[in-house]
Amino acid sequence: MKYQKDVFRSFSLVLQFGINMLVPILLCTFLGIFLDRFFGTSFIVIILFFVGALAGFRNIFVFAKNMNSKTTHLGSDRDETVSGHDKEDFAETMDRVYRDNMNE
Repeated sequence: MKYQKDVFRSFSLVLQFGINMLVPILLCTFLGIFLDRFFGTSFIVIILFFVGALAGFRNIFVFAKNMNSKTTHLGSDRDETVSGHDKEDFAETMDRVYRDNMNE
C-alpha cells in the first residue's frame, strides 16, 4: 500500500477538531457535576456545560484561523511573502518558479 500523507494529515485534522471540542465540554461538565454534588444544587452543571461548549467553539475557531493563515503553497490568501520573496502577482510567481526549475 502506498503511503499517503494527505489521508493521514486529514485524519489528524479531523481528530484535532473533535478533541478541541470535546475536552472543554467534558471537563466543564464533570466540574459542574462535582460542584452540584458539593453545594447540593442542580443547575451548575448546565451552566458549565454551555461554558464548555463556548470554549470548544472558540478553540475550533482559533485552530481553523491558525491553520488557514499558514502559507503552504503558491496562491495562498495570505498577504505576506511566499518562501522569502516579495509579494508579486500570480503570473510573475509562476514565471519565476518555472525559470528556477528550468535551471536545475
